[in-house]
Formats: sequence, structure tokens, C-alpha cells
Amino acid sequence: MSAMLETPELPAVFDGVKLAAVAAVLYVIVRCLNLKSPTAPPDLIYQDSALSRFLLKSCPLLTKEYIPPLIWGKSGHIQTALYGKMGRVRSPHPYGLRKYLTMPDGATATFDLFEPQSEHCIGEDVTMVICPGIANHSEKQYIRTFVDYAQKNGYRCAVLNHLGALPNIELTSPRMFTYGCTWEFGAMVNYIKKTYPQTQLVVVGFSLGGNIVCKYLGETQANQERVLCCVSVCQGYSALRAQETFMQWDQCRRFYNFLMADNMKKIILSHRQVLFGDNMKKPQSLSDADLSKLYTATSLMQIDDNVMRKFHGYSSLKEYYEEESCLQYLHRIYVPLLLVNAADDPLVHESLLSIPRALSEKRENVMHVLPLHGGHLGFFEGSVLFPEPLTWMDKLVVQYANAICQWEKTKSHCSDTEQAVSGQE
Repeated sequence: MSAMLETPELPAVFDGVKLAAVAAVLYVIVRCLNLKSPTAPPDLIYQDSALSRFLLKSCPLLTKEYIPPLIWGKSGHIQTALYGKMGRVRSPHPYGLRKYLTMPDGATATFDLFEPQSEHCIGEDVTMVICPGIANHSEKQYIRTFVDYAQKNGYRCAVLNHLGALPNIELTSPRMFTYGCTWEFGAMVNYIKKTYPQTQLVVVGFSLGGNIVCKYLGETQANQERVLCCVSVCQGYSALRAQETFMQWDQCRRFYNFLMADNMKKIILSHRQVLFGDNMKKPQSLSDADLSKLYTATSLMQIDDNVMRKFHGYSSLKEYYEEESCLQYLHRIYVPLLLVNAADDPLVHESLLSIPRALSEKRENVMHVLPLHGGHLGFFEGSVLFPEPLTWMDKLVVQYANAICQWEKTKSHCSDTEQAVSGQE
């Protein structure tokens, strides 16, 4: 009898378990997707100057809330994963001409050249010279989307194809792109300067490309001639300081490290005949033993140590990372410099963000922009679930470049007016 009386209570117990399970799942979803994270304008670090005040007025995106897609956009992991897997949605196909440049060591550098589709806002000839992220090239969807948008805003675009990254272009010397080698990017810039003597340059680098362009500009003052500004997006600034964080499981960086290393291995092995074959020109330190170590590598650091550093004769991984990072060159850049990172970028540890923060606190030409969300090169926008083709990043880079062009034109006009007045006196 007592058992029969207790039976009706069992469904209530099961309902309680179900509710607890649902609550637990919802809690995990809310935490994983960061649904409680607020939206806010980017955190800006800069010195008060005439330039910074002009930029704040001319670039609404600097002071406006960045609002990612409601359901998943506040997760840096999902933003990064979607960028890595999908690139962009409804990506356009801009038409460009591929250029080939022979380097002094026999390597063949390639870049794609895209002409503007409208008149620039200041009515002058301006070219964006663009360096993509690790193992990327002009055919990547995020590059195509950005180039198409820049073309429509009156910019000519030149996009470097990292040496060895294009699957249909064979290496002509036993060397691939490395973390900070600026040779190919410099050759592309020199070609643009020579071919278009009236053009001015806007330098843009994404991720690893941000390191390369900043290092290039800081290597010599001559590299900054005819450069209006530089924009670096989602770079880590110091490979030496980043290598330890990249081996940690915090924010799944070790997993991302493994995935990128696997991709690098595939690219290197696709060129193994040129890199590891019987070639008298190959680095003497590159041997069959290095090829064996490459097969078992599970991190970028192992690949860099066994293969990449040897293209340029570095004696150790530490030396390679120190010399190839832009950290020691940033203070030598005198043109306006915009450094963009995302606070939830799972690849760039928060400790690395002290580098752009410290620089922007000291230099009037530097501004550091740090939105709460965006992941690594994601920065998707959208209402609820589906992202828009253009990202916040695409629009910010072009908006900043437009503002700098206007700034330079205003300065030039004021200078001409002063000279005219002086001549009349």
C-alpha cells in the first residue's frame, strides 16, 4: 500500500531531473557563447593630438558599439572557427592580374593587382599594399571580400601571395615564406612605387602579415616614403613572447597550434622536392633528418625550429623569433599606425596586448583599438544568426584609410595656403 502511495511522486522527481539537466545545458551554452557579455565601443588607447581628434570625428566605428551576431558572435572561438573554415559569406570574386617577380636568390614572388572600381574620396591615386595571414594569399575569401570593398572605395589593391602558399605555383628556389621575412613584400611595394609614381600607399597586414608590414616599415626610413598609414590586424607582436602561451591549453591555444602546424606541414610537404631534394642551393643545414622531424611535428614551434629558421641561417629558434618579430621595429614607424586586436582572440594571449598598449601611450602616431569581441580575424556582424558579407574589420580599415587620406589632403592644402600667403607678403 505504501509503495502505491509513493508511485505518483516519481514523475515529479523525473521532471525535476529534466529541469536540472536543461538548466545545466543552458548554463553551459550561456557560458560558452558568452551571451551575458555586453556589447560596447572598442577600447581605444592613444595620445591626445590633432590627429587622434580628427580620427575620432572621421571614424565613427572607433566610438560606435561593435555588435556581433546575437547567438554566437560573442564567442571568440566560434568567430575564429568560422573565419578559418568559411572565411566570409557570399564572398565576391574581384578580378586581378597576377604579377611575377624574380628575387635575388632565384625565388619567384607573386602578387595580385586589382584596379579601383570608383574614384577615391580625395580624388587621388591611392594603393593598398596588403599582406595576408599565415600561409594565405589573394584567393582566400576574407582577402577577396576586403579587396572588393576597398576597390569600390577607390583603392587600387596589391595583395602578396606568400611564397609557397599558392597550390598552383611551384617554388623556384629552396625557400618559403617565414614569420618575418620582408623580401617579397618589399619587392611588391617597390614594383608599385615604380609602376605608379604618383600613387600613395596604405599598408595593411592581417595576423602574420601585420608582423611583416610593421617590420618592413621599421627596417629603414626609406620604406616609409609615400606611405600614408599602416594598419595591422590581429598580430601578436612578439613570437618569442608568444611561443610559451601558444603551448598552453588555456583558450585551446595548443589545439589551434596543432591545427595550424598540420596545415603548414601539408604546404611544406607539397614542396618537399624543392626544399629537401638533391638541390645544391638548399640550406646546408636542411637535411633528411629535418624532413623526418617535420612528419612528427605537432606545433608551429617545432616546424620553425626544424625547417623555417634554416631558410635564413638562424642558429636557434630564439634568435629566429627575436630577429623576425616586429617588436624591435615598431618605435621606428613614424606614419600613422593603427593596431587592431580583439580581447577574445584565442590565438593572441592578453599579455601580448601590453606591447601595442605601451606603444600607443607613448607615440602620437599610434592608436590601439581593442573591441571586446571578434576572435581572430572574425569580426563578423549580423542581427541574430547569419553574418553579413562585410565585417566590422573590413569597414574599419577602409574608414581609417579614408580618414588618413583626408587628413593628409587637409594638411597639404593648409601648407599650400600658407606658402601662397607668404609669397604675397
